[in-house]
Amino acid sequence: SHSPPVKPGEKPSETSEVHQRKEVCHWPCRCPPVPACTPGVSLVKDGCGCCKVCAKQSGETCNEADICDPHKGLYCDYSEDEPRYETGVCAYLVAVGCEVNGVFYLNGQTFQPNPLYTCLCISGAIGCTPVFMPRLAAIPRARVTGRKKPRQSTSSPGQHKQLQSTNYRLMSAYRSLPLVLKKKCLVQATPWTPCSRTCGIGMSSRVTNDNRKCEMKKEKRLCFIQPCLTNILKTVKIPKGKTCQPTFQLPTAEKISFSGCSTTQSYKLTFCGVCKDKRCCTPNKSKMITVEFECPNEGFFRWKMMWITSCVCQRICSAPGDMFSELKVV
Repeated sequence: SHSPPVKPGEKPSETSEVHQRKEVCHWPCRCPPVPACTPGVSLVKDGCGCCKVCAKQSGETCNEADICDPHKGLYCDYSEDEPRYETGVCAYLVAVGCEVNGVFYLNGQTFQPNPLYTCLCISGAIGCTPVFMPRLAAIPRARVTGRKKPRQSTSSPGQHKQLQSTNYRLMSAYRSLPLVLKKKCLVQATPWTPCSRTCGIGMSSRVTNDNRKCEMKKEKRLCFIQPCLTNILKTVKIPKGKTCQPTFQLPTAEKISFSGCSTTQSYKLTFCGVCKDKRCCTPNKSKMITVEFECPNEGFFRWKMMWITSCVCQRICSAPGDMFSELKVV
């Protein structure tokens, strides 16, 4: 960093004292064992470029070596340590906030929209971690055989971290989809969100890098779970002795209407059915098709659409668009 010019009336010796900073980096590097960071805290290389450390979080002290979490938009604010600028406090960069279910959150704000999740708003994106963490260290002890002594059954930090990451994969919001390598791009995608409407044409979305530039982008598709009928139980025939009919079709193929436009072809769609009890039927398996719409005096446009192949009836019924609908206490 450059030293500011000497102010009028100030002695040069005083200036040199002001900018004497404590050396926090030492070479060659001597690193302790790699730490196991708590959930939601990034494991990064320190500011010296030497060792893996748990990044400092908002409000924690920082310096050249102890860096702030870069994945959360944090930086080290040295403004309170004038004129040395040696020790700072981790703070969020000014950025846009987040909106969840109609509620606006500021950048860097922590909130809990669901009892099972604690979430953090970062520059318009939302990161969530589970609130309930099982006693992971107790898992390997239960499998110890008589050939090992009890003192050997304690899990190392590495084992603890591995079990922790396994636990995350079991959480619906953290489950990794099968990865595919396509043209030097490791294709990844989040699960599709629930359809925005329980009847009629709705929207669902996901984030994927399955594109030419291999960039993470939001992708949308149309979804059609059920037609909006006044009394759907009269249309759907439930077999004798059963309380649910998972799927049904209308008698004839029909054109699909969307935003004042209709499809150029007629489709005989499979819809999710109904139940006589309190259960609801939701899509279980589906594929993607492309449908073409024709608009009066406006030409044609195409949309990707979910084509339902099977549905499942269950007691967990959630509102459309509920991003936490799949959470369960285990």
